Amino acid sequence: MRVKASAAKAKPAPATETSDSLDAQVEAFLKSGGQIQQIAKGVSGQTYSRQITISKK
Repeated sequence: MRVKASAAKAKPAPATETSDSLDAQVEAFLKSGGQIQQIAKGVSGQTYSRQITISKK
């Protein structure tokens, strides 16, 4: 009897979203009153800043 060294990894599920379904979702979002904001290139969506200080003791 042969023993496997490791369990085989499960393959990830294939991508099921298509551009058509994404277009349909965007259209439904816009029809329901949603708005899409266009953010300038290089601008972060982060609204807070956290600075970490490392000190030697």
